[in-house]
Amino acid sequence: MTDGLVLEARSLKREYDQGRIQALRGVDLGIARGEFVTISGPSGSGKSTLLQLLGGLDQPSSGEVLYRGSSLAGSFDLDTYRSRHVGFIFQAFYLLPALRVLDNVQIPMLEGGRGGRERRQRAEALLEEVGMTHRLRQYPNQLSAGERQRVAIARSLANDPEILLGDEPTGNLDSENSAKVMALLAGIQSRRNMTIVLVTHEADIARMGRRNIHLRDGRVVEG
Repeated sequence: MTDGLVLEARSLKREYDQGRIQALRGVDLGIARGEFVTISGPSGSGKSTLLQLLGGLDQPSSGEVLYRGSSLAGSFDLDTYRSRHVGFIFQAFYLLPALRVLDNVQIPMLEGGRGGRERRQRAEALLEEVGMTHRLRQYPNQLSAGERQRVAIARSLANDPEILLGDEPTGNLDSENSAKVMALLAGIQSRRNMTIVLVTHEADIARMGRRNIHLRDGRVVEG
């Protein structure tokens, strides 16, 4: 492994429609353990595609993604990689509407061998960390957008991942709640020394990362 890097992209390309659409055109980057990185760029620049490849949600057309020096394609079961090493936050929250807040946070733990009591205790602790203990018994449709994202952040931490990936996590929030969510993520990153990578199209959010990687037309042009 390149010293200190937890994630690497090497000559990463992703094409669709038999090569007629080139979402990524040879991306090289390295992300160190404990970095807080934002990925920005205009619509269609390849931001979300890059994040999906880093998270093992998609596979490249060519090139490779490495986690701790080992290729995701050849060295890992991607389901295991996603469940044990990576937490995900999305713009649309993806909370299950039929489950209460406390149960939503427990979902990633169901395949981890934890008993029911341990799952509940961990979910309660995570919800306390994000300031949502007063909403344990509520359903997602009873929460504000900012509260839903806080619950989604708690869920993303359920299996104690090393890496947290966010795809436009403030995209559905107003400016006040966006600032609160970013402050929450910064605190989590500092306390846990997590590697956090966030995709955003908002310039003020992009500046909140310790390093910003700017994409244009599927290539890294800055950072």
